[in-house]
Amino acid sequence: MIDAAEPRRERMVWGVAALVHAVADTLAARYASCTVRGELSGFTKAGSGHCYLSLKDADGGNALLRCAMFRRTAAMLDFVPRDGQLVEVRGRVAVYEPRGDLQFVVEAMRPAGAGALFEQFLRLKARLEAEGLFDDELKRALPPYPRSVGVVTSLGAAALHDVLTALRRRAPHVSVVLYPSLVQGADAPPALVAAIEEAGRRAEVDTLIVCRGGGSLEDLWAFNDERVVRAVAACPLPVVCGVGHETDVTLSDLAADVRAPTPTAAAELVSPTREGGLAVLATLAGVMSNRVHQVLDTQAQRLDRATMRLMRPADGVRRHAQRLTLLAQRLGASTRQVVREQGQRHDTLAARLLRATTVVHARQPARLDALAGRLSRAVAVSRDTRQARLAALGSRLETLDPKRVLSRGYAWLEDAQGQAVTAAASLSPGQSVRAVLADGAVVAEVRQVDVDPT
Repeated sequence: MIDAAEPRRERMVWGVAALVHAVADTLAARYASCTVRGELSGFTKAGSGHCYLSLKDADGGNALLRCAMFRRTAAMLDFVPRDGQLVEVRGRVAVYEPRGDLQFVVEAMRPAGAGALFEQFLRLKARLEAEGLFDDELKRALPPYPRSVGVVTSLGAAALHDVLTALRRRAPHVSVVLYPSLVQGADAPPALVAAIEEAGRRAEVDTLIVCRGGGSLEDLWAFNDERVVRAVAACPLPVVCGVGHETDVTLSDLAADVRAPTPTAAAELVSPTREGGLAVLATLAGVMSNRVHQVLDTQAQRLDRATMRLMRPADGVRRHAQRLTLLAQRLGASTRQVVREQGQRHDTLAARLLRATTVVHARQPARLDALAGRLSRAVAVSRDTRQARLAALGSRLETLDPKRVLSRGYAWLEDAQGQAVTAAASLSPGQSVRAVLADGAVVAEVRQVDVDPT
């Protein structure tokens, strides 16, 4: 309480800016140059090139010192700072006047060790990697066209909004099932394990996304918890882990089937675009349509050829008649050739026998005359027998000639379609028929049909 009765000249009232300036001057005079060892946390680099970070004690104490490192100093660093790394920074203590915050202006930084959390991260990573928990052989492929996607994250997380926005934009037909869980703090690991196990037990989604937004190594530490890592690896569903920003890597990322750099990227990995799916369907429909048209065209051509053959049966009959005529000519020519060859053979044999007979007859006139007479008669009988057989074969061949049948008064009847008429019942009065005779063809009209009652 300020005593209003106190003399005004004996009390001093500070302005805000004046007090901040006074504190800043005091700190600058007392801590103009000092070195601090601590563990990096929340390291970020702005677009301007300035870097902002926090330092905390490696033993896990609650003290936190906010630091700023300007672009000129950051450009001279010979290593890439990362959260959890133990560093030594040299600089000065100052006050950020717009907010009145205490900050340490870094003028130099060098690594001093891995840091407690980062060392714990590396030890756990090495042990789980030795067990084969991160092997590529265990990774499962994501379903190309999921019907539903599960999301494990906090209800109030910005990551949930990013995932839902990406899914609504790319695949609005995909349903989303939320498995809410804490994503930061001491109670986060068991909550994450319970949510992942519930998703696997219910098996109502095709793919599971485990995600949260960016933060410091401490903020993301729940996803480095061994229980969470083993739950991700044991989940029966394909798991996509999108935790933090692109530079953030957690052990859950390594155990998941697919690591996404951000929650939005995780949503894009599990959901192919609707336009892309429609394009694939259009391509497949075009290929299928072309194939169907090809099959229809081929079958139509076969049908046309079959129809043309059925509409001209007379052509088939004529082809067979021509073939029969050709065969008959070949048979006649072959028969005459055989007769000529046999006749020449007989003449040759007769001449030889005659010469032999003449020789023998000269030696044995009486006996030879008798044998010559018998031989001449035998030759004549054999020739007559073969000529008779040949004539019989020629007669049989001529009887098979269709023209000989037609020359005896028969006729070949066809209807208007060229079909052979084989029964009187198939005709009706007034119908036109074509009669093929030995020397030509006539077109006649049926006046009466008499059907044999038997």
